Amino acid sequence: MQQHRQLTEFTDTQRAEALKHFQVIRPFLEDGVPLTRIAAEHQLRLRTLRRWVQRYRADGLAGLVRPMRKDKGQKRAVTAQMQLLIEGLALQKPRRTVANIQREVSRIAKEQEWKVPSYSTVERIVQELDPALATLAHQGSKVYREEFDLLYRREASHPNAMWQADHTPLDIRLLNEKGSSARPWLTIILDDYSRCIAGYRIGFQAPSALQTALTLRQAIWRKQDAHWHICGIPSTFYTDHGSDFTSQHLEQVAADLKMELIFSQFGAPRGRGKIERFFSTVNQLFLSHLPGYSPPGSKEGTATLTLPAFEAQFRTWLLEDYHDRPQKEINSTPKARWEAGGFLPRMPESQEQLDLLLLTVVKVRRVQQDGIRFQGFRYFDLTLAGYVGEDVLIRYDPLDMAEIRIFHHDLFVCRAICQELSGQTISLKDIIQARTQRRKQVQAGLDERAAIVERFLAVHQPDPSPQGEVLPPPPQTARRLKRYINE
Repeated sequence: MQQHRQLTEFTDTQRAEALKHFQVIRPFLEDGVPLTRIAAEHQLRLRTLRRWVQRYRADGLAGLVRPMRKDKGQKRAVTAQMQLLIEGLALQKPRRTVANIQREVSRIAKEQEWKVPSYSTVERIVQELDPALATLAHQGSKVYREEFDLLYRREASHPNAMWQADHTPLDIRLLNEKGSSARPWLTIILDDYSRCIAGYRIGFQAPSALQTALTLRQAIWRKQDAHWHICGIPSTFYTDHGSDFTSQHLEQVAADLKMELIFSQFGAPRGRGKIERFFSTVNQLFLSHLPGYSPPGSKEGTATLTLPAFEAQFRTWLLEDYHDRPQKEINSTPKARWEAGGFLPRMPESQEQLDLLLLTVVKVRRVQQDGIRFQGFRYFDLTLAGYVGEDVLIRYDPLDMAEIRIFHHDLFVCRAICQELSGQTISLKDIIQARTQRRKQVQAGLDERAAIVERFLAVHQPDPSPQGEVLPPPPQTARRLKRYINE
Protein backbone atom coordinates (compact mmCIF):
# COMPACT_ATOMS: atom_id res chain seq x y z
CA MET A 1 0.00 0.00 0.00
CA GLN A 2 2.92 2.35 0.64
CA GLN A 3 3.88 2.13 -3.03
CA HIS A 4 0.39 3.20 -4.15
CA ARG A 5 0.36 6.13 -1.73
CA GLN A 6 3.66 7.32 -3.13
CA LEU A 7 2.49 6.97 -6.73
CA THR A 8 -0.63 9.09 -6.14
CA GLU A 9 1.53 12.02 -5.15
CA PHE A 10 2.71 12.45 -8.76
CA THR A 11 0.97 14.04 -11.71
CA ASP A 12 -0.94 12.12 -14.37
CA THR A 13 1.91 12.72 -16.81
CA GLN A 14 4.49 11.32 -14.41
CA ARG A 15 2.36 8.26 -13.67
CA ALA A 16 1.82 7.62 -17.40
CA GLU A 17 5.56 7.88 -18.01
CA ALA A 18 6.30 5.44 -15.15
CA LEU A 19 3.80 2.91 -16.57
CA LYS A 20 5.35 3.29 -20.02
CA HIS A 21 8.81 2.52 -18.62
CA PHE A 22 7.41 -0.52 -16.78
CA GLN A 23 5.91 -1.95 -19.99
CA VAL A 24 9.37 -1.76 -21.59
CA ILE A 25 11.16 -3.71 -18.84
CA ARG A 26 8.24 -6.05 -18.13
CA PRO A 27 9.46 -8.88 -20.45
CA PHE A 28 12.76 -8.93 -18.53
CA LEU A 29 11.06 -8.97 -15.11
CA GLU A 30 8.44 -11.62 -15.91
CA ASP A 31 9.88 -13.79 -18.69
CA GLY A 32 13.62 -13.25 -18.44
CA VAL A 33 13.99 -11.65 -21.88
CA PRO A 34 17.56 -10.26 -22.09
CA LEU A 35 17.88 -6.52 -21.63
CA THR A 36 20.13 -6.35 -24.69
CA ARG A 37 17.27 -7.56 -26.88
CA ILE A 38 14.82 -5.10 -25.29
CA ALA A 39 17.31 -2.27 -25.79
CA ALA A 40 17.63 -3.12 -29.49
CA GLU A 41 13.85 -3.37 -29.98
CA HIS A 42 13.10 -0.03 -28.29
CA GLN A 43 16.33 1.73 -29.35
CA LEU A 44 17.28 2.52 -25.75
CA ARG A 45 20.59 2.46 -23.95
CA LEU A 46 21.33 -0.67 -21.95
CA ARG A 47 22.45 1.53 -19.05
CA THR A 48 19.04 3.22 -19.00
CA LEU A 49 17.20 -0.11 -18.84
CA ARG A 50 19.43 -1.35 -16.02
CA ARG A 51 18.73 1.86 -14.07
CA TRP A 52 14.96 1.40 -14.55
CA VAL A 53 15.12 -2.21 -13.34
CA GLN A 54 17.14 -1.19 -10.28
CA ARG A 55 14.71 1.61 -9.40
CA TYR A 56 11.64 -0.61 -9.94
CA ARG A 57 12.99 -3.37 -7.70
CA ALA A 58 13.78 -0.80 -5.00
CA ASP A 59 10.64 1.40 -5.08
CA GLY A 60 8.13 -0.23 -7.47
CA LEU A 61 6.37 2.00 -10.00
CA ALA A 62 7.20 5.08 -7.95
CA GLY A 63 10.86 4.45 -8.66
CA LEU A 64 10.22 4.83 -12.39
CA VAL A 65 8.88 8.37 -12.01
CA ARG A 66 11.29 10.99 -13.34
CA PRO A 67 12.53 13.22 -10.45
CA MET A 68 11.07 16.72 -10.32
CA ARG A 69 13.30 19.62 -11.23
CA LYS A 70 14.37 21.72 -8.25
CA ASP A 71 13.54 24.92 -10.12
CA LYS A 72 10.07 23.73 -11.20
CA GLY A 73 7.54 26.46 -10.67
CA GLN A 74 10.15 29.19 -10.46
CA LYS A 75 10.35 32.07 -12.93
CA ARG A 76 12.03 30.95 -16.11
CA ALA A 77 14.57 32.75 -18.21
CA VAL A 78 12.12 32.95 -21.15
CA THR A 79 8.74 34.57 -21.46
CA ALA A 80 5.54 32.55 -21.75
CA GLN A 81 5.27 33.57 -25.42
CA MET A 82 8.81 32.39 -26.12
CA GLN A 83 8.15 29.07 -24.37
CA LEU A 84 4.99 28.49 -26.41
CA LEU A 85 6.96 29.24 -29.57
CA ILE A 86 9.66 26.71 -28.66
CA GLU A 87 7.07 24.07 -27.76
CA GLY A 88 5.12 24.72 -30.97
CA LEU A 89 8.25 24.22 -33.09
CA ALA A 90 9.12 21.03 -31.15
CA LEU A 91 5.64 19.60 -31.82
CA GLN A 92 5.77 20.14 -35.57
CA LYS A 93 5.82 17.18 -37.93
CA PRO A 94 8.31 16.04 -39.08
CA ARG A 95 10.12 16.31 -35.77
CA ARG A 96 12.73 19.08 -35.56
CA THR A 97 16.08 18.70 -33.83
CA VAL A 98 16.89 20.91 -30.84
CA ALA A 99 19.60 22.67 -32.87
CA ASN A 100 17.10 23.46 -35.64
CA ILE A 101 14.59 24.78 -33.10
CA GLN A 102 17.24 26.95 -31.43
CA ARG A 103 18.30 28.49 -34.76
CA GLU A 104 14.69 29.22 -35.75
CA VAL A 105 13.88 30.71 -32.36
CA SER A 106 17.03 32.87 -32.47
CA ARG A 107 16.03 34.25 -35.87
CA ILE A 108 12.49 35.10 -34.70
CA ALA A 109 13.79 36.57 -31.44
CA LYS A 110 16.15 38.96 -33.26
CA GLU A 111 13.33 40.07 -35.57
CA GLN A 112 11.04 40.71 -32.59
CA GLU A 113 13.83 42.20 -30.49
CA TRP A 114 13.42 39.51 -27.81
CA LYS A 115 16.12 38.01 -25.66
CA VAL A 116 17.68 35.09 -27.55
CA PRO A 117 17.42 31.86 -25.48
CA SER A 118 20.44 29.61 -25.11
CA TYR A 119 20.68 26.09 -26.55
CA SER A 120 20.40 24.53 -23.07
CA THR A 121 17.22 26.52 -22.37
CA VAL A 122 15.62 25.32 -25.61
CA GLU A 123 16.71 21.74 -24.90
CA ARG A 124 15.25 21.89 -21.38
CA ILE A 125 11.88 23.14 -22.64
CA VAL A 126 11.74 20.44 -25.33
CA GLN A 127 12.61 17.68 -22.83
CA GLU A 128 9.92 18.85 -20.39
CA LEU A 129 7.14 18.59 -22.97
CA ASP A 130 4.19 16.46 -21.90
CA PRO A 131 4.83 12.94 -23.34
CA ALA A 132 1.15 12.64 -24.22
CA LEU A 133 1.32 15.90 -26.17
CA ALA A 134 4.47 14.80 -28.02
CA THR A 135 3.01 11.38 -28.82
CA LEU A 136 -0.18 12.86 -30.25
CA ALA A 137 1.77 15.38 -32.35
CA HIS A 138 4.42 13.05 -33.76
CA GLN A 139 2.80 9.59 -33.82
CA GLY A 140 -0.90 10.34 -34.24
CA SER A 141 -4.11 9.60 -32.40
CA LYS A 142 -3.93 5.82 -32.79
CA VAL A 143 -0.62 5.51 -30.92
CA TYR A 144 -1.83 8.07 -28.39
CA ARG A 145 -4.93 5.98 -27.62
CA GLU A 146 -2.83 2.84 -27.22
CA GLU A 147 -0.41 4.47 -24.74
CA PHE A 148 -2.41 7.07 -22.83
CA ASP A 149 -6.15 6.32 -23.04
CA LEU A 150 -7.69 4.90 -19.88
CA LEU A 151 -8.43 1.20 -20.35
CA TYR A 152 -10.92 -1.09 -18.68
CA ARG A 153 -9.05 -4.26 -17.75
CA ARG A 154 -11.25 -7.34 -17.94
CA GLU A 155 -10.49 -9.96 -15.33
CA ALA A 156 -12.06 -13.40 -15.15
CA SER A 157 -12.86 -14.80 -11.71
CA HIS A 158 -12.52 -18.52 -12.48
CA PRO A 159 -11.45 -20.93 -15.25
CA ASN A 160 -13.55 -20.85 -18.44
CA ALA A 161 -15.28 -17.67 -17.30
CA MET A 162 -13.92 -15.93 -20.39
CA TRP A 163 -11.95 -17.10 -23.41
CA GLN A 164 -10.20 -14.79 -25.84
CA ALA A 165 -9.47 -15.57 -29.50
CA ASP A 166 -7.31 -13.94 -32.13
CA HIS A 167 -5.05 -14.57 -35.15
CA THR A 168 -1.56 -13.36 -35.98
CA PRO A 169 0.99 -13.99 -38.76
CA LEU A 170 4.10 -15.49 -37.17
CA ASP A 171 7.55 -13.95 -37.63
CA ILE A 172 9.04 -17.05 -39.23
CA ARG A 173 9.38 -18.47 -42.73
CA LEU A 174 8.39 -22.11 -43.32
CA LEU A 175 8.32 -24.42 -46.34
CA ASN A 176 4.82 -24.78 -47.77
CA GLU A 177 3.44 -27.70 -49.81
CA LYS A 178 5.22 -26.48 -52.95
CA GLY A 179 8.56 -26.14 -51.17
CA SER A 180 8.41 -22.34 -51.25
CA SER A 181 9.00 -19.99 -48.33
CA ALA A 182 5.79 -18.77 -46.68
CA ARG A 183 4.69 -17.10 -43.47
CA PRO A 184 2.22 -19.12 -41.36
CA TRP A 185 -0.79 -17.88 -39.38
CA LEU A 186 -1.47 -18.80 -35.75
CA THR A 187 -5.00 -18.88 -34.34
CA ILE A 188 -5.32 -19.33 -30.58
CA ILE A 189 -8.02 -19.42 -27.92
CA LEU A 190 -6.78 -18.37 -24.47
CA ASP A 191 -8.42 -18.78 -21.06
CA ASP A 192 -8.41 -15.32 -19.47
CA TYR A 193 -8.20 -16.56 -15.87
CA SER A 194 -5.32 -19.03 -16.16
CA ARG A 195 -3.59 -17.85 -19.39
CA CYS A 196 -3.81 -21.46 -20.62
CA ILE A 197 -4.20 -22.07 -24.33
CA ALA A 198 -7.44 -23.98 -24.87
CA GLY A 199 -6.97 -24.48 -28.60
CA TYR A 200 -4.77 -23.42 -31.49
CA ARG A 201 -4.42 -23.85 -35.25
CA ILE A 202 -1.42 -23.20 -37.50
CA GLY A 203 -1.59 -22.95 -41.29
CA PHE A 204 -0.80 -20.90 -44.35
CA GLN A 205 -4.44 -20.03 -45.02
CA ALA A 206 -5.66 -16.59 -43.97
CA PRO A 207 -8.07 -16.49 -40.98
CA SER A 208 -11.62 -17.54 -41.78
CA ALA A 209 -14.83 -18.59 -40.05
CA LEU A 210 -13.87 -22.23 -40.70
CA GLN A 211 -10.49 -21.82 -38.96
CA THR A 212 -12.20 -20.21 -35.96
CA ALA A 213 -14.85 -22.94 -35.75
CA LEU A 214 -12.27 -25.75 -35.92
CA THR A 215 -10.09 -24.06 -33.28
CA LEU A 216 -13.09 -23.59 -30.99
CA ARG A 217 -14.03 -27.24 -31.51
CA GLN A 218 -10.55 -28.33 -30.42
CA ALA A 219 -10.64 -25.95 -27.44
CA ILE A 220 -14.00 -27.18 -26.11
CA TRP A 221 -13.57 -30.95 -26.45
CA ARG A 222 -11.34 -33.15 -24.27
CA LYS A 223 -7.79 -33.44 -25.53
CA GLN A 224 -6.14 -36.78 -26.30
CA ASP A 225 -2.85 -35.52 -24.85
CA ALA A 226 -2.69 -36.26 -21.10
CA HIS A 227 -0.66 -33.07 -20.52
CA TRP A 228 -3.43 -30.85 -21.93
CA HIS A 229 -6.40 -30.77 -19.58
CA ILE A 230 -8.17 -27.54 -20.48
CA CYS A 231 -11.58 -28.06 -22.09
CA GLY A 232 -15.24 -27.12 -21.69
CA ILE A 233 -17.65 -24.42 -22.85
CA PRO A 234 -16.69 -20.88 -21.79
CA SER A 235 -19.23 -18.52 -20.28
CA THR A 236 -17.95 -15.65 -22.46
CA PHE A 237 -16.13 -15.64 -25.78
CA TYR A 238 -14.25 -12.34 -26.23
CA THR A 239 -12.94 -11.44 -29.71
CA ASP A 240 -12.35 -8.53 -32.06
CA HIS A 241 -14.57 -7.44 -34.96
CA GLY A 242 -13.04 -9.74 -37.58
CA SER A 243 -15.49 -11.14 -40.14
CA ASP A 244 -14.77 -14.69 -38.99
CA PHE A 245 -15.74 -13.78 -35.42
CA THR A 246 -18.86 -11.80 -36.30
CA SER A 247 -20.39 -14.38 -38.65
CA GLN A 248 -24.00 -15.47 -38.23
CA HIS A 249 -22.82 -19.05 -37.86
CA LEU A 250 -20.74 -18.22 -34.78
CA GLU A 251 -23.66 -16.27 -33.29
CA GLN A 252 -25.87 -19.35 -33.71
CA VAL A 253 -23.18 -21.57 -32.18
CA ALA A 254 -22.92 -19.22 -29.19
CA ALA A 255 -26.69 -19.36 -28.68
CA ASP A 256 -26.77 -23.16 -28.88
CA LEU A 257 -23.85 -23.54 -26.46
CA LYS A 258 -25.22 -20.84 -24.12
CA MET A 259 -22.01 -18.88 -24.58
CA GLU A 260 -22.02 -15.07 -24.53
CA LEU A 261 -20.21 -13.26 -27.36
CA ILE A 262 -18.40 -9.99 -26.53
CA PHE A 263 -16.50 -7.91 -29.07
CA SER A 264 -13.75 -5.40 -28.39
CA GLN A 265 -14.13 -1.74 -29.34
CA PHE A 266 -14.54 -1.46 -33.12
CA GLY A 267 -11.31 -0.40 -34.83
CA ALA A 268 -9.39 -0.40 -31.53
CA PRO A 269 -8.91 -4.00 -30.29
CA ARG A 270 -7.47 -3.02 -26.92
CA GLY A 271 -8.18 -4.38 -23.48
CA ARG A 272 -7.01 -7.80 -24.69
CA GLY A 273 -3.43 -7.47 -23.54
CA LYS A 274 -3.17 -11.06 -22.33
CA ILE A 275 -3.58 -12.53 -25.79
CA GLU A 276 -1.26 -9.92 -27.31
CA ARG A 277 1.25 -10.75 -24.59
CA PHE A 278 1.07 -14.43 -25.54
CA PHE A 279 1.86 -13.61 -29.17
CA SER A 280 4.86 -11.60 -27.97
CA THR A 281 5.97 -14.53 -25.79
CA VAL A 282 5.78 -16.87 -28.79
CA ASN A 283 8.03 -14.56 -30.78
CA GLN A 284 10.56 -13.95 -28.01
CA LEU A 285 10.81 -17.34 -26.29
CA PHE A 286 9.99 -19.80 -29.07
CA LEU A 287 10.41 -18.45 -32.60
CA SER A 288 13.68 -16.65 -31.90
CA HIS A 289 15.44 -20.02 -31.44
CA LEU A 290 14.23 -21.55 -34.72
CA PRO A 291 15.69 -21.38 -38.23
CA GLY A 292 13.75 -19.04 -40.50
CA TYR A 293 12.98 -16.52 -37.73
CA SER A 294 12.26 -13.19 -39.44
CA PRO A 295 11.33 -10.38 -37.01
CA PRO A 296 10.19 -7.04 -38.48
CA GLY A 297 13.05 -4.92 -39.77
CA SER A 298 15.47 -7.83 -40.11
CA LYS A 299 16.67 -9.79 -43.10
CA GLU A 300 14.25 -12.51 -44.14
CA GLY A 301 15.29 -15.88 -42.72
CA THR A 302 15.80 -19.02 -44.79
CA ALA A 303 12.89 -21.44 -44.58
CA THR A 304 14.01 -24.93 -43.57
CA LEU A 305 11.16 -26.29 -41.41
CA THR A 306 7.97 -27.77 -42.86
CA LEU A 307 4.61 -26.95 -41.30
CA PRO A 308 4.18 -30.38 -39.60
CA ALA A 309 7.70 -30.21 -38.10
CA PHE A 310 7.10 -26.67 -36.86
CA GLU A 311 3.72 -27.55 -35.36
CA ALA A 312 5.22 -30.50 -33.49
CA GLN A 313 7.84 -28.22 -31.93
CA PHE A 314 5.21 -25.58 -31.10
CA ARG A 315 2.98 -28.15 -29.39
CA THR A 316 5.89 -29.42 -27.28
CA TRP A 317 6.85 -25.87 -26.28
CA LEU A 318 3.24 -24.98 -25.46
CA LEU A 319 2.47 -27.99 -23.26
CA GLU A 320 5.87 -28.55 -21.63
CA ASP A 321 7.20 -25.00 -21.35
CA TYR A 322 4.58 -22.25 -21.57
CA HIS A 323 1.86 -24.01 -19.53
CA ASP A 324 4.42 -24.85 -16.81
CA ARG A 325 6.17 -21.46 -16.77
CA PRO A 326 5.33 -19.35 -13.64
CA GLN A 327 3.76 -15.97 -14.42
CA LYS A 328 4.07 -13.09 -12.02
CA GLU A 329 0.59 -11.64 -12.60
CA ILE A 330 -1.18 -14.84 -11.58
CA ASN A 331 1.52 -15.99 -9.12
CA SER A 332 1.31 -19.49 -10.59
CA THR A 333 1.75 -21.50 -13.76
CA PRO A 334 -1.15 -21.43 -16.26
CA LYS A 335 -1.67 -25.19 -15.93
CA ALA A 336 -1.75 -25.16 -12.11
CA ARG A 337 -4.09 -22.16 -12.01
CA TRP A 338 -6.63 -23.76 -14.37
CA GLU A 339 -6.60 -27.09 -12.50
CA ALA A 340 -6.76 -25.60 -8.98
CA GLY A 341 -9.94 -25.86 -6.94
CA GLY A 342 -11.43 -29.01 -8.47
CA PHE A 343 -13.03 -27.10 -11.35
CA LEU A 344 -15.54 -29.13 -13.39
CA PRO A 345 -15.88 -27.75 -16.94
CA ARG A 346 -19.25 -27.51 -18.66
CA MET A 347 -19.20 -29.90 -21.64
CA PRO A 348 -21.53 -30.46 -24.62
CA GLU A 349 -23.71 -33.55 -24.53
CA SER A 350 -21.53 -35.35 -27.05
CA GLN A 351 -18.78 -34.73 -29.57
CA GLU A 352 -21.33 -35.34 -32.32
CA GLN A 353 -23.43 -32.43 -31.02
CA LEU A 354 -20.31 -30.25 -31.06
CA ASP A 355 -19.49 -31.37 -34.61
CA LEU A 356 -23.04 -30.51 -35.74
CA LEU A 357 -22.57 -26.98 -34.38
CA LEU A 358 -19.00 -26.19 -35.35
CA LEU A 359 -18.07 -28.14 -38.48
CA THR A 360 -19.09 -25.66 -41.13
CA VAL A 361 -18.08 -27.80 -44.14
CA VAL A 362 -21.36 -29.50 -45.04
CA LYS A 363 -22.24 -31.69 -48.04
CA VAL A 364 -25.29 -33.76 -49.04
CA ARG A 365 -24.64 -37.27 -50.33
CA ARG A 366 -26.81 -40.32 -51.14
CA VAL A 367 -26.02 -43.56 -49.34
CA GLN A 368 -25.11 -46.34 -51.81
CA GLN A 369 -24.99 -50.06 -51.18
CA ASP A 370 -21.23 -49.91 -50.66
CA GLY A 371 -21.30 -46.75 -48.51
CA ILE A 372 -20.82 -43.10 -49.36
CA ARG A 373 -18.62 -41.88 -52.17
CA PHE A 374 -16.89 -38.56 -51.45
CA GLN A 375 -13.80 -36.93 -53.00
CA GLY A 376 -12.94 -40.15 -54.82
CA PHE A 377 -12.95 -42.29 -51.65
CA ARG A 378 -15.45 -44.70 -50.17
CA TYR A 379 -16.62 -44.20 -46.58
CA PHE A 380 -18.38 -47.09 -44.86
CA ASP A 381 -20.03 -48.02 -41.58
CA LEU A 382 -22.47 -50.85 -40.80
CA THR A 383 -24.99 -48.31 -39.49
CA LEU A 384 -25.44 -46.98 -43.04
CA ALA A 385 -27.24 -50.20 -44.02
CA GLY A 386 -30.51 -48.71 -42.80
CA TYR A 387 -30.09 -45.56 -44.93
CA VAL A 388 -29.33 -47.03 -48.38
CA GLY A 389 -30.94 -44.88 -51.07
CA GLU A 390 -31.50 -41.89 -48.75
CA ASP A 391 -29.82 -38.50 -48.77
CA VAL A 392 -27.76 -37.71 -45.69
CA LEU A 393 -25.74 -34.74 -44.49
CA ILE A 394 -22.01 -35.22 -44.08
CA ARG A 395 -19.72 -32.95 -42.06
CA TYR A 396 -15.96 -33.20 -42.07
CA ASP A 397 -12.72 -31.57 -41.02
CA PRO A 398 -10.79 -30.48 -44.14
CA LEU A 399 -7.55 -31.21 -42.30
CA ASP A 400 -8.45 -34.83 -41.53
CA MET A 401 -10.29 -36.72 -44.25
CA ALA A 402 -9.88 -40.17 -42.71
CA GLU A 403 -13.44 -40.04 -41.38
CA ILE A 404 -16.67 -38.09 -41.94
CA ARG A 405 -19.69 -37.55 -39.67
CA ILE A 406 -23.09 -38.61 -40.98
CA PHE A 407 -26.30 -36.81 -39.95
CA HIS A 408 -29.90 -37.53 -40.95
CA HIS A 409 -32.43 -34.76 -40.26
CA ASP A 410 -29.85 -33.14 -37.91
CA LEU A 411 -29.57 -36.39 -35.90
CA PHE A 412 -26.17 -38.04 -35.66
CA VAL A 413 -26.02 -41.42 -37.43
CA CYS A 414 -22.39 -42.56 -37.33
CA ARG A 415 -18.81 -41.89 -38.22
CA ALA A 416 -17.92 -43.40 -41.58
CA ILE A 417 -14.30 -44.47 -42.09
CA CYS A 418 -12.27 -44.53 -45.28
CA GLN A 419 -10.19 -47.70 -45.18
CA GLU A 420 -7.61 -46.24 -47.58
CA LEU A 421 -6.95 -43.30 -45.23
CA SER A 422 -7.52 -44.94 -41.85
CA GLY A 423 -4.62 -44.82 -39.44
CA GLN A 424 -3.29 -41.58 -40.89
CA THR A 425 -4.18 -37.90 -40.91
CA ILE A 426 -4.55 -36.51 -44.41
CA SER A 427 -6.13 -33.21 -45.41
CA LEU A 428 -8.45 -32.43 -48.29
CA LYS A 429 -5.74 -30.18 -49.67
CA ASP A 430 -3.30 -33.13 -49.72
CA ILE A 431 -5.86 -35.25 -51.56
CA ILE A 432 -6.45 -32.60 -54.21
CA GLN A 433 -2.70 -32.07 -54.71
CA ALA A 434 -2.06 -35.81 -55.04
CA ARG A 435 -4.96 -36.11 -57.48
CA THR A 436 -3.64 -33.19 -59.58
CA GLN A 437 -0.13 -34.64 -59.61
CA ARG A 438 -1.42 -38.03 -60.72
CA ARG A 439 -3.49 -36.41 -63.48
CA LYS A 440 -0.39 -34.59 -64.74
CA GLN A 441 1.57 -37.85 -64.81
CA VAL A 442 -1.17 -39.60 -66.79
CA GLN A 443 -1.41 -36.66 -69.21
CA ALA A 444 2.39 -36.68 -69.69
CA GLY A 445 2.26 -40.38 -70.58
CA LEU A 446 -0.58 -39.74 -73.02
CA ASP A 447 1.29 -36.85 -74.67
CA GLU A 448 4.45 -38.97 -75.00
CA ARG A 449 2.63 -41.78 -76.79
CA ALA A 450 0.70 -39.38 -79.02
CA ALA A 451 3.97 -37.74 -80.11
CA ILE A 452 5.45 -41.16 -81.06
CA VAL A 453 2.38 -42.10 -83.09
CA GLU A 454 2.38 -38.75 -84.90
CA ARG A 455 6.09 -39.06 -85.74
CA PHE A 456 5.80 -42.55 -87.23
CA LEU A 457 2.69 -41.68 -89.18
CA ALA A 458 4.51 -38.72 -90.70
CA VAL A 459 7.37 -41.01 -91.86
CA HIS A 460 5.03 -43.37 -93.76
CA GLN A 461 2.82 -40.62 -95.18
CA PRO A 462 3.18 -40.53 -99.07
CA ASP A 463 4.37 -37.26 -100.64
CA PRO A 464 1.51 -36.00 -102.88
CA SER A 465 3.81 -33.94 -105.13
CA PRO A 466 5.90 -35.44 -108.06
CA GLN A 467 9.53 -36.13 -107.26
CA GLY A 468 11.62 -33.03 -107.47
CA GLU A 469 8.67 -30.78 -108.24
CA VAL A 470 8.25 -27.78 -106.01
CA LEU A 471 4.67 -26.89 -105.42
CA PRO A 472 3.84 -23.21 -105.67
CA PRO A 473 2.56 -21.53 -102.56
CA PRO A 474 -1.22 -21.29 -102.30
CA PRO A 475 -2.63 -18.08 -103.78
CA GLN A 476 -3.32 -15.35 -101.29
CA THR A 477 -6.72 -13.78 -101.46
CA ALA A 478 -6.94 -10.09 -100.88
CA ARG A 479 -8.57 -9.24 -97.62
CA ARG A 480 -11.37 -6.78 -97.83
CA LEU A 481 -11.49 -3.96 -95.38
CA LYS A 482 -14.50 -3.77 -93.12
CA ARG A 483 -16.73 -0.84 -94.00
CA TYR A 484 -19.35 1.00 -92.04
CA ILE A 485 -22.96 0.40 -92.97
CA ASN A 486 -23.53 4.03 -93.97
CA GLU A 487 -20.78 3.82 -96.61
